[in-house]
Amino acid sequence: MIKTDILIIGAGPTGLFAVFEAGLLKLKCHLIDALPQAGGQCSEIYPKKPIYDIPGFPEVLAGDLVDNLMEQIKAFQPGFTLGERAETIDKQEDGSFIVTTNKGTKHHAPIVAIAGGLGSFEPRKPLLENLSKFEDNGVAYMIKDPEVYRNKKVVIAGGGDSALDWSIFLADVAAEVTLVHRRNEFRGALDSVEKVQQLKNAGKINLITPAEIVGLKGDDTLTAVEIKKTGEEENLVLEVDNFIALFGLSPKLGPIGDWGLEIEKNAIKVDNALDYQTNIPGIYAIGDVNTYPGKLKLILCGFHEATLMCQSAYQKIYPDKKYVMKYTTVGGVSGFDGTKKEAPKAVVKAIE
Repeated sequence: MIKTDILIIGAGPTGLFAVFEAGLLKLKCHLIDALPQAGGQCSEIYPKKPIYDIPGFPEVLAGDLVDNLMEQIKAFQPGFTLGERAETIDKQEDGSFIVTTNKGTKHHAPIVAIAGGLGSFEPRKPLLENLSKFEDNGVAYMIKDPEVYRNKKVVIAGGGDSALDWSIFLADVAAEVTLVHRRNEFRGALDSVEKVQQLKNAGKINLITPAEIVGLKGDDTLTAVEIKKTGEEENLVLEVDNFIALFGLSPKLGPIGDWGLEIEKNAIKVDNALDYQTNIPGIYAIGDVNTYPGKLKLILCGFHEATLMCQSAYQKIYPDKKYVMKYTTVGGVSGFDGTKKEAPKAVVKAIE
């Protein structure tokens, strides 16, 4: 039986940052994740994708963000159960919980924080007759290593942030990038849309809209795609090395959906007015897995939710103790491994 103060389901950025905030409160954390490594989608799906809205980082690769978070929490010595899925939860008489994984590993904690991101997921695939034939032979649904596309002819289909961001990124990697979208309007960030238009005007990206990929050609590997542009009778056949379909993911909560939690549109409802607790006292949901009025599925919002969750968890674990918040710029950071990062003396003196 693994015992801890806060059991975190999901080791993505939000779950990892929760370890740091809990550590400041001297609360120990253990994380469960079905993936074989920490980092969630940032590690598994797009480690080389740049992220632009993390405070203090004008641009940071998703994989580097995970590395930084792992370094940040190292002093708090979190435990990990990786490659196992949280399967069942049983509430004990004292209000604590036992969570058992699909491999039978049991975890006991007074607080459970679900930080499962989008949950388990499958890529949304285009309806093309011979699609499966070219999967891993020229067709992909996510980009892990952009160097795979170095000096290649690449077609990207999609109209969201991933399609836009990867088109921008691969413009300096691939020999040729073509972005195909079924509408003239895109769903992604306005800044990304403007960058794609600038790259198109500069001749660094081919932009074909409104249009759809309607066929794939090749023997053992992909050699061309057939594109139907709205309003034109003849289809365009474009020679390519790779076709990347970025139509998003179909998320599923998995076993967590059977835990008696209040679910709305495949997300867990929480009380955002206070602490992001679910309808079951002691179980919280933070990050992309939760929903509430005004919810934004952003990593930085997950960081905020994790911070308030830890404050609430401390009060539940130690109801008779009064916690006085201290800024890290004043008190420093003391790890469970005996390390301590002191606040600069000049800052402490000025505040005193």
